[in-house]
Amino acid sequence: MPAPRVLGTATALVLAAILLTGCGGTPAPEPEDTGAAAAPTPAAPEPTSSATPEPTAAADPTCETLISESVVADYESVGWTAQESPLYIGSTQIEDGIQCMWANFNGPAGDQGQMFGWATLPDDEAVDVQEELLSQGWIREESAEGVYITESADTAIATDEEGYGMTYLFADGHVKASDTKQGILLIEWPKP
Repeated sequence: MPAPRVLGTATALVLAAILLTGCGGTPAPEPEDTGAAAAPTPAAPEPTSSATPEPTAAADPTCETLISESVVADYESVGWTAQESPLYIGSTQIEDGIQCMWANFNGPAGDQGQMFGWATLPDDEAVDVQEELLSQGWIREESAEGVYITESADTAIATDEEGYGMTYLFADGHVKASDTKQGILLIEWPKP
């Protein structure tokens, strides 16, 4: 019975030709030439960049803004929170200074924690507090960042890998503080 197969194939080809002809449609007519010059197509307007205002830094640091968001997130991920207190250098409370102790205050008592501090400090006051610390055996180091005053490794409760305990960095009208010199690197205040 080859005839039905040939007939079916021929029918399929005819139907395909009809469908293709019907779908093709007729081409759109050419526009009439009116003799007038065609109006120019308006160009799409250039995208304008909106000036997004930069976020302004907070007027005063907090325990959460004194260090980077990523460090705060790391501390919080292990259950640490911050307790804020006034900043003291020696026996002097620094006006408007902040000291933050990060630790797990809800867990068992331990020696795990990190301390950061910051304050504006006029040069004359900086000299006074530096002299007090030096008279108590603290060590002075000058660097490109400013003046470091660190407690003697002999009396430090804890030290970093380089042997530095509690350290202050005096620079540009402010002071940074941490329980180790390496900890000062984590302080990001004032924000740019």
